[in-house]
Amino acid sequence: MKTKEEKFAGMMLSGIPMLLINLLLLPAAIYLIVLIATSDLSGALKGIFITLCSVVIILSLIFWFGFILIRPNEARVMVFFGKYRGTVKQNGFFWVNPFYSADRLTLRARNMDADPIKVNDKNGNPILIGQVIVWKVVDTYKASFEIDNASKSTTKSLDDVVIGGSGSVNDKMRAYEHFVRVQGYAALRFVAGQYAYDNSLNEDEKMTLRAGGESINEILTAKLNERLALAGIEVIEARINHLAYAPEIAAVMLRRQQAEAIIAAREKIVDGAVGMVKLALDKLEKEGVVDLDSDKKAAMVSNLLVVLCSDENAQPIINSGTLYN
Repeated sequence: MKTKEEKFAGMMLSGIPMLLINLLLLPAAIYLIVLIATSDLSGALKGIFITLCSVVIILSLIFWFGFILIRPNEARVMVFFGKYRGTVKQNGFFWVNPFYSADRLTLRARNMDADPIKVNDKNGNPILIGQVIVWKVVDTYKASFEIDNASKSTTKSLDDVVIGGSGSVNDKMRAYEHFVRVQGYAALRFVAGQYAYDNSLNEDEKMTLRAGGESINEILTAKLNERLALAGIEVIEARINHLAYAPEIAAVMLRRQQAEAIIAAREKIVDGAVGMVKLALDKLEKEGVVDLDSDKKAAMVSNLLVVLCSDENAQPIINSGTLYN
């Protein structure tokens, strides 16, 4: 019993000559029947010839079902009375045994924009995460016989409009889409649960969903390929296209992020203010502008830091007396 994709080795003829033969054979057989019926042959011989011509007409009608058209990036899975006989990927117009079942599969790259789902990250925070998957069929045997067409009752998808053709083709493509969607969500949940949204709660986190970028996408692609190999499907690219906290904690997390941003900005302001104060004191001392004892230096540092770190404009106070009054 075959368990992998094979090239079709059966008889496959060019479709144009067979089409011409069939177009000539049918009227020729009908003409012979009329001619024999009106001839002077004996009844038994006339019956034999009429029977042979009738058989030719029936075979000609059956042969019409042997024509197949294979477009670029398409394949036909050939099944003969329930047995897999190979796959045809050669483009063109052909004629094969009409008793073969030639299921059409598309080998074109397809994409799926999965709606965001709610999952818990490594820290248990509920987040909304979505993905875009680019995939295609690479093994026609697995794609035809390893996954069940469990989505016949699903709503009409884009495949019905784009692919067209027989209902079995659309059902098969819906099965692929359904299978990729379910396994895609499963892989996305797994990856999201392995990493934190960001490293705000643990600065030792080396990889996060928010900052992982291409590394997270590569991990997601590998996990999807691992799950979809059963169906003969290869994921070319998987990318996270939506990442946010769930609505119930989004406001709290936003305030926390704003507080972190304010703290980071304050640290920058303080660092700059300390540098400016040090520069001012050093310059005053170097150029001998004024001699300041420790108390006056402390007061000056305090005043300068208040001026430089304040959110509001400073209100200067003019000292009309001496420096020590």
